Amino acid sequence: MYQILTDSECDLPAKFLEENNVKAIYFHTEIDGKELVNDFGKSYSLDKFYEQIKAGVLPSTTQVNVGEYLEFFKKYVEKKMAIVYVGFSGGLSGSMSSARQAKEILLEDFPEADIRIVDTLAASGGEGRLLLEAIRLQKTGASLDDLVSWFDQNKLRLQQWFTVDNLTYLYHGGRISRASATLGTLLKVKPLLDVDPAGKLRFVSKIRTRKKSLLTLAEKVVTAVQSDPDQPIIITTSGDWDAAELVKQHIVSQIPKADIQVNPIGMTISSHTGFGCVAVFALGTQDRQ
Repeated sequence: MYQILTDSECDLPAKFLEENNVKAIYFHTEIDGKELVNDFGKSYSLDKFYEQIKAGVLPSTTQVNVGEYLEFFKKYVEKKMAIVYVGFSGGLSGSMSSARQAKEILLEDFPEADIRIVDTLAASGGEGRLLLEAIRLQKTGASLDDLVSWFDQNKLRLQQWFTVDNLTYLYHGGRISRASATLGTLLKVKPLLDVDPAGKLRFVSKIRTRKKSLLTLAEKVVTAVQSDPDQPIIITTSGDWDAAELVKQHIVSQIPKADIQVNPIGMTISSHTGFGCVAVFALGTQDRQ
């Protein structure tokens, strides 16, 4: 048997992870000079955090360092347990690099250790959606080799689309230029974004109204799941639950029995999207280009 590991950016409920024996390492956020642990809202209210960013507070984030990953992995390695870390996109954070460095260091002391690192090339519910597959595969008896092989062959099938209500945070996080943020704000643009094959954010189109941007998200999911409408669909939001519900209901109107969960976006990603981000995630039939 092998241990599945992940991080707090998967945006799945902590209770669900506990029920499925998946352990997570926590990312960090700083707001108003206070360092916060992204532990699924256990130590700091996500609702309070959303209120702060809605009011214009600009948080900062830091990647998980090598030492933290060493400590996280070592407890299983010392027990001679095989581990697979299903983690946050290396295209969006240096944390994936830290995880790989920790693996190499541990292998020097524990050369027989079986440590697998899976870069999901995804964020938020996208990482979570792929983690659902890891859990499913383990429960159906897949070997660790089979699980890693599935990711190698299928992770780019993940479709991940999102929109934001405020461009300031994408600019603050270095994702777009000041000029783009200023012009977009003046024109009231609601951008449609996705994650490219390298795991980096990408602008897809500019949409002039919030409602239209949300309905576009729903349509992207409906198109993606046509060949497998019974699969889990994940919607995440940084506090705009009404918007997330609108997306959900539009999907349900076309796929009445859709298996949809709506989850909060954690502090790290919300720090870069601002209040009101809504994102959708599902597996498509083809790799994203």
